[in-house]
Amino acid sequence: SNTEPITRCLCIFLVTALITSITKILLLQREFHLFYQVFRHGDHTPQEFFPTDNHREVARQQGYGQLTKLGIQQQYELGQYMRRRYSYFLSVVYKQCEIYVQSTDCDHTLMSAQASLAGLYPPTQGEIWNPRILWQPIPVHTVPLSHDNLLYLPFSHCPRYSELLRETFETRDFQRQFKQYKVKYFQFWKSTPIKDLAKCWKKKLISWDINNYTLPVWATHGVRTKLIKLSELLLQAEFGFHKRIQKSRLQGGILLKNILKHISDARKPSHQQKMVMYSAHAATIVALQMALNVFNGKLPPYSACHFFELYQETNGQYTIEMYYRNNSLRGPHPLTLPGCKFRCPLERFTQLVYPVLDIKRGKLSVLGQSRWILNSIPVWYQNVKHIQAHIGILTLSLLSCLYLCIRMPNFPP
Repeated sequence: SNTEPITRCLCIFLVTALITSITKILLLQREFHLFYQVFRHGDHTPQEFFPTDNHREVARQQGYGQLTKLGIQQQYELGQYMRRRYSYFLSVVYKQCEIYVQSTDCDHTLMSAQASLAGLYPPTQGEIWNPRILWQPIPVHTVPLSHDNLLYLPFSHCPRYSELLRETFETRDFQRQFKQYKVKYFQFWKSTPIKDLAKCWKKKLISWDINNYTLPVWATHGVRTKLIKLSELLLQAEFGFHKRIQKSRLQGGILLKNILKHISDARKPSHQQKMVMYSAHAATIVALQMALNVFNGKLPPYSACHFFELYQETNGQYTIEMYYRNNSLRGPHPLTLPGCKFRCPLERFTQLVYPVLDIKRGKLSVLGQSRWILNSIPVWYQNVKHIQAHIGILTLSLLSCLYLCIRMPNFPP
């Protein structure tokens, strides 16, 4: 009959839909849920100076602690990298419900957040408000440094932490390593504690090197190398080296607990947030990585970024992946939490970091947080919405094929 070719085409279409649905159910891909990043600010003008510093005037003209042009470029490039990496996940246009940005209350970290956002969200055609200015304002949240109990580490107001730090400096292992830095070039500034001198190095001499300023006579390559090693030793002493777990509970563990709460919230069906961005400092990254026991012992460079990715696997299980980007010329380094695999199940991740999480701070105790994570909606239920849609298509296709076979007993010829 005349309708037979049409019916035959319809049957072929339905069989194709049936095969497609079965394939999608069998090969259901993992789903990306949340991206979480903590980065160090970009290059900035010094905030502290050595007594004989000849570059005070240069910094005074631009302003102390201000992001330099190089620092702006570093952060803008970081934002561009994140746009390339997550273009399939983040909306092209800025949406307030998708991203939350917080910075410490320092000019260079606030400026770094804004520069990164400029690279992450270049305005599209409908968002351009001035064709000569391809930029759009995006909110960056902050709190005064005196009230920052999340990002401005270390939290020095804690008596127990001060006691742990004193114990660390008195250990034989620390004293043994520290002795090699007691050399003659420290004598020019005898009144300055060695810890403060090292901090001044991090903020000053590195800036000299990057910006090609003329170095003082005493700042030889050997001196600068030893000061870098000293800075790294002191960073390890601040957040680890001795009684790392106890220190992390009072420092990086507080930030880690906050991150885990955001990750847990991202599993809720009503959750819309896709990204959390923290603009902070080298000490922030070190404290976090010490809490995770993945610190490589090296001073994080400008614009270094530690980030987390939350996935839902095809079996419904949630997993966390961690990366550390400390070189713009190479891809980020995958980080594996000790005791777990790289693609670490969220439940296992939480169990492993449980010892460093603060158990007394705030209403959400770590015990309650961990139980909520482990005993929330069963993982098999999380993927039902995806499977149901394909089962519906599969069922409809089967019924349609049966109907056609009954109506066309001689098909196929």
